[in-house]
Amino acid sequence: MKSSSLFSLRFLRNVLIIIFGNFIYAVGVVFFILPSGLITGGTTGIGLIMNHFTGMDISIFVGIFNVAMFLLGALILGKEFALTTLVSTIFYPLLLGILQRAVGGFVLTRDLFLSALFGGLCIGISLAMIIRLGASTGGMDIPPLVLQKLFRIPVSVSLYVFDFIILIGQMLFSDKDTSLYGIILVIVYTMTLDKLLALGTAKTKLEIVTKHSEEMKDAILADIDRGVTLLHGKTGYLGIETDVLSCVISPRELYRTEKVVHEVDPNAFIVLSKVSSVTGRGFTKEKKYIPKNS
Repeated sequence: MKSSSLFSLRFLRNVLIIIFGNFIYAVGVVFFILPSGLITGGTTGIGLIMNHFTGMDISIFVGIFNVAMFLLGALILGKEFALTTLVSTIFYPLLLGILQRAVGGFVLTRDLFLSALFGGLCIGISLAMIIRLGASTGGMDIPPLVLQKLFRIPVSVSLYVFDFIILIGQMLFSDKDTSLYGIILVIVYTMTLDKLLALGTAKTKLEIVTKHSEEMKDAILADIDRGVTLLHGKTGYLGIETDVLSCVISPRELYRTEKVVHEVDPNAFIVLSKVSSVTGRGFTKEKKYIPKNS
């Protein structure tokens, strides 16, 4: 009973953080991006294109697009993904619409550089808050995840390609200044996201001491899709033979990995350490899937 209540409190806390993260995202869009006419990537960027060519309200388009992407993600990526994405799918367009109507014609600043800087900071901070919980912001976050699952295309590669195409689409009707400052906006939120997640290219190394090493290894391989190395050791005090699992993950996978570890063994001993650089398959090279029997 106690564990279920703790789970409920943790889930409620995560939902509130995700809602607040979406609120910060909407603040960046309403106060800095829309008034200045800056171009941006993601679902909002597509919304700006649709608004220009069809006159459709951005919050309405974002709501429809997010629901469509949510259904696609739920169909291909599963129920767990759907639950973590549902909050953003509902609340981002809702908060965006409320703020647009509440603010009206109010303009905080007309300086393009300040708009690009603070708009980028808002988006980067909000994305980092949501991703660190193992959740998704929905929208254009979903197609890269689908492509990764179906075709093993790295998420970062497809995400940058989609953002680039969206930026090009907005450059068709934006003047040179807003286009250039829009690129600065994307750079700012990308750098902010990277820094807040794990200082750029830094990774996290886990060393896990557990009595359930085989179950733990299988769970990490299946649920996190990261390689695991089993190191054979002996405890210092009792001299008991034990396995130590060594695994390197990206910062955005940390929450999910800790969750998996504690589900398998609540008493597991975990050591986390920051790794400044990692080279090899799964990081600087594409993953290679080898059947166990080969």
